Amino acid sequence: MTMIRMTRMGRKKKPFYRIVVTDSRKRRDGGWIESIGHYNPVSANKELTLDEERLNYWLSVGAQMSPTVKRISGRK
Repeated sequence: MTMIRMTRMGRKKKPFYRIVVTDSRKRRDGGWIESIGHYNPVSANKELTLDEERLNYWLSVGAQMSPTVKRISGRK
């Protein structure tokens, strides 16, 4: 199954996450199909950037969002 989830970037104690489309069988930081945004929880305003057009495309072809991505994006 195709999943929309976060992969960790950044360094120790300063996480930065990319929101990516990947096969659910791959590891968290394994290869991914497409990067559709990023999330920075360390910044003052918890910066979230998503490409809504690509997100809607992947959801329309059957990709599932992880619970964490669903929560931070505000979707149901």
